[in-house]
Amino acid sequence: MQNVIGIEQSDRLDETDVKIVDALRKDGRVAFAQIAGQLGVSPGMIRQRYNRLVEMGYVKVVAITNPSRLGIKTMAMIGVRTEGDKMLQVAEQIAALDEVIYIVVVSGRYDILAEVFCRDHADLLKFLTEKLAKIKGVRETESFMHLKIMKEVYF
Repeated sequence: MQNVIGIEQSDRLDETDVKIVDALRKDGRVAFAQIAGQLGVSPGMIRQRYNRLVEMGYVKVVAITNPSRLGIKTMAMIGVRTEGDKMLQVAEQIAALDEVIYIVVVSGRYDILAEVFCRDHADLLKFLTEKLAKIKGVRETESFMHLKIMKEVYF
């Protein structure tokens, strides 16, 4: 049976699942035994639920890197305006570029917002002129350099 937003009733997270996800969001390396102790359940139960959460796509385990420690000194958000009938194709081509770490199709002044990480300003200029500008369907771009990241949340 589906609810109003299309999620199967059996796919819903219960209170224990939500607490497991919350604990993992705070520290992705927290031991199952520690979560189990906080919730008053067995580590085996946490392991089973964790595996189910991963399998169902609620939880994805990734390593979060520190770009500046890896030599990435220039980060920018780029607004892209496209020819209307090519918007999704342009988004797919931009998404395939190595420098792009985040991309969304949006409404408003721009059709696409892409976040890019580059080694330095010269690398960003090369990205803009030799890669992005050459994609058919890109009409206009505007770059917004990251000056300081004030908040970064991985939900």
